[in-house]
Amino acid sequence: MKNIRNFCIIAHIDHGKSTLADRLLEFTKTVSEKDLQAQVLDDMDLERERGITIKSHAIQMNYELDGQPYVLNLIDTPGHVDFSYEVSRSIAACEGALLIVDATQGIQAQTISNLYMAIDSDLEIIPVINKVDLESANPDEVEDQIVDLLGCSRDEIIRASGKTGIGVPEILRAIIERIPAPQGDPEAPLQALIFDSVFNPFRGIIAYFKIENGTIRKNDFVKFVATGKEYHADEIGVLKMDLQPCDTLSAGNVGYIISGIKTSKEVKVGDTITHVSKPGEAIAGFEEVKPMVFAGVYPIEAEDFENLRASLEKLQLNDASLTFQPESSMALGFGFRCGFLGLLHMEIIQERLSREFNMDVITTVPNVSYRVFDKKGNMTEVHNPSGLPEVTLIDHIEEPYIRSSIITTTDFIGPIMTLCLGKRGELVKQEFIHGNRVEIIFDIPLGEIVIDFYDKLKSISKGYASFDYHLHDFRDSRLVKLDVLLNGESVDALSTLTHADNAVQFGRRMCEKLKELIPRHQFDIAIQAAIGAKIIARETIKAVRKDVTAKCYGGDVSRKRKLLEKQKAGKKRMKQIGSVQVPQKAFLAVLKLD
Repeated sequence: MKNIRNFCIIAHIDHGKSTLADRLLEFTKTVSEKDLQAQVLDDMDLERERGITIKSHAIQMNYELDGQPYVLNLIDTPGHVDFSYEVSRSIAACEGALLIVDATQGIQAQTISNLYMAIDSDLEIIPVINKVDLESANPDEVEDQIVDLLGCSRDEIIRASGKTGIGVPEILRAIIERIPAPQGDPEAPLQALIFDSVFNPFRGIIAYFKIENGTIRKNDFVKFVATGKEYHADEIGVLKMDLQPCDTLSAGNVGYIISGIKTSKEVKVGDTITHVSKPGEAIAGFEEVKPMVFAGVYPIEAEDFENLRASLEKLQLNDASLTFQPESSMALGFGFRCGFLGLLHMEIIQERLSREFNMDVITTVPNVSYRVFDKKGNMTEVHNPSGLPEVTLIDHIEEPYIRSSIITTTDFIGPIMTLCLGKRGELVKQEFIHGNRVEIIFDIPLGEIVIDFYDKLKSISKGYASFDYHLHDFRDSRLVKLDVLLNGESVDALSTLTHADNAVQFGRRMCEKLKELIPRHQFDIAIQAAIGAKIIARETIKAVRKDVTAKCYGGDVSRKRKLLEKQKAGKKRMKQIGSVQVPQKAFLAVLKLD
């Protein structure tokens, strides 16, 4: 056990975690030359296309230092703020972390956020400056920033390059010398923490775990504490490039278990595995994830509802931060109300549903959860506008505020301040970190940043601002429900909760956008935005008309008028029975209104 090291790689998005992980795998000869490709651990097509890590990936490496063989368990983590839950789970399974900072960009918001998470879990931090081979690299200045942040000495910081492999031997030596071996007693009752799980259509659910205490053997009779279910361990093993079976695993090791579990509800990430005959305690300190953004997900064909449920359950195994519950909508039929950690997370889930399960879905406008207090003082949580009680019964509504940290250079302070204040933000403080880098802390309503805030921040700062946030508190707010009516019928999938000051402008923009996107029908369509019974904006889509007078040439004008009147009567009848088809892109465009 003294020769095992468990560590993860944490960094801001795009600071070169996966590339550095490739070099570690190559240097320890875990991956053969022929299998080596860029970002070898990112096994999803989506990850390769976008160049981001979505899932944490665990892998075991063998390395020999000074004649001693060592087992190194590496977990490569995502860097985007929407996947910070993945990072927290990876940290729970490690004793140390490589903190990677890009030599060209310096410390970013997510670097600080992930670092604090690691320090809270008492991990040993090894700071690494990556991309030192680039011409624009400024390692001395970045070294000053790291020393200010961590309070470490300059000798502890390793300079490396994921591309060329500079500094990789020093990193491996530091991992072995600085990161403590896992603590635990192989003879004690079994306690293994599940930190991830995946669904395999042939073998059922594969759970990844780290053993805190005890030993597990093949064919042992084990129990999952939170669900209370009992199984035989059909296969256990370690995570190399592929799953590698073995007969026993003891304390300190990271591995997987296959026990023929078919239903996803029976495996919970953060659960403890123990023996039925000699049970151990459940491992404490693991918390449920709290979704930030809610949206309805509906199948395009009504009969796909059950398939969508099965697909979401399988996705939830692989992504424990996704939550969902059934709901129905007048316009879209039966579907699910899903909770996501952010907009990128929502986009990824939608994309994965389409690619991995061939599910075509419609997603409604995302919104956050509000607390609604009635006149009697009772509080209900509302996740979507249709769940809002009658206006006459509401005393006040509270909305969630986030505490956001934005790190940028001094050139962009003005535009960023304007953006945040335009989103009803309140400046908390502003402090200079190092040189011309500044950290601005704002309290902003979560509902305001949920749609397009991140995109705008990146464009006004030319990509130089980094953003991180956590839920801060709930505050009183003047919110109204904005309905969209098509021919007088409310479309609940398009209704939103918005601040009273923004409602008129937002309603007007929504009507204009829908006018562009809804195709012309055989009858006139009135698009209206309304607050309660008050209409605040209107657009009309004109009917498609056939030129019925084309066959009249010459003769009396009454012949033409007769044909036009006949057509007009037909259109009127059509309007009474015709229904308006709203295309999928109309629902999506409302998200990107600006």
